Amino acid sequence: MAKDVIIACDFSSRVETLVFLSQFRGKKPFVKIGMEIFYAEGPRIVHDLKERGHKIFLDLKLHDIPHTVQKSMAVLSRLNVDICNLHAGGGVPMMRAAVEGLTRPDGTRPLLIAVTQLTSISDAILRHDLLIEHPMSQVVSHYAQNARSAGLDGVVCSPLESPTVHAACGPNFLTVTPGIRFSDKNHGDQARVTTPARARELGSDYIVVGRPITTAPDPVAAYERCCAEFLEEA
Repeated sequence: MAKDVIIACDFSSRVETLVFLSQFRGKKPFVKIGMEIFYAEGPRIVHDLKERGHKIFLDLKLHDIPHTVQKSMAVLSRLNVDICNLHAGGGVPMMRAAVEGLTRPDGTRPLLIAVTQLTSISDAILRHDLLIEHPMSQVVSHYAQNARSAGLDGVVCSPLESPTVHAACGPNFLTVTPGIRFSDKNHGDQARVTTPARARELGSDYIVVGRPITTAPDPVAAYERCCAEFLEEA
């Protein structure tokens, strides 16, 4: 199974995004387009980046009633992105509806993954704010099993939970893991984090890296360092 580093392009405008990516001369990194830039620019930013040869993870985290999610996924499917996602907390019927909506008439579709628990969620928040008494690893594993039963391709989880997810759902069930920081950087607003090298050891299939690359003095060097650490033994 191919592994890759996905750059989280969490910018506020199309121009800012394109200027940032123009630094990667001769390279076409896999990129994540999230809510901030998509709400600002709409589908145009997706079309622009696809035309430039980038693979795209469209990170909109859909979470609504099954009918609404199905219809929304049908629209997103036409954008020809590589990965879409939703919240596993919407339940199995919602996730099944998403698969149905995302699948094109010819049977093809982007990869579909489910967010288990955001990497900003700590065990304390899980217990006190969300009233979930089970341990984080058990919650993530259960949500992953629900996603697999609904026909999804994988989940978004912390790298720390990749082994648990693969143990529960098999080695071919994808783990896409944000919460990546270099060992010499602070964690920012992330609670469950690790380094690219440790994510590789834990079995992450894709890592999503934002600020350690996008705010680095030399983003290309930071990206190359991340690839070297994560893909070294892939």
